[in-house]
Amino acid sequence: MKKWFQKTLKQLELNESTLSMILGALVVVVVGVLIFNYFSKTGQQPVVVEEPEVLVEEPKQEGEVPSNLPTTHVVVMGENLWQIAEKYYDSGYNWVDIAEANGLANADVLLIGQELTIPQVAVRQPTVELKVQTGTEYTVQAGDHLWDIAVRAYGDGYKWVEIAQANNLDHPDYIEVGQVLTVPVLGK
Repeated sequence: MKKWFQKTLKQLELNESTLSMILGALVVVVVGVLIFNYFSKTGQQPVVVEEPEVLVEEPKQEGEVPSNLPTTHVVVMGENLWQIAEKYYDSGYNWVDIAEANGLANADVLLIGQELTIPQVAVRQPTVELKVQTGTEYTVQAGDHLWDIAVRAYGDGYKWVEIAQANNLDHPDYIEVGQVLTVPVLGK
């Protein structure tokens, strides 16, 4: 094979250095085209979908039906039912009503551009019975997580961070049954 290649190069009157230079130039041209295409595509302006302005009143109270609710909402990239419910009801818990009003079999699947009906329903709030007193100690039970403890203490699972900080937990995702945690009183 090597002899055949050398014989062919002699017939074409090309030596290895000339062939290497031709191949190198070809690589430079290909890379140049790729770079040009990349930057010409990234320079395009993104498509911006504008949503209609919604007049939202001050935070709504549980059981109150918000006024000025639109009848529909068009889903944009990155939205989920919780966010949509928070936008219109100031409570993500109304995602259930939106899913039900639209007959969604899988509430986790929304399509960009999908039009959802926004039902005229009362604002929902969490119905968790508070069982953990703030300013006291709590003994971890089987199945507990900091999120659950924060929901029972503060009505807000995101407050788990305060419990973790108050107890100097290095690994807040790991708590043990029988472990005693301080449940701090939070300043407003």
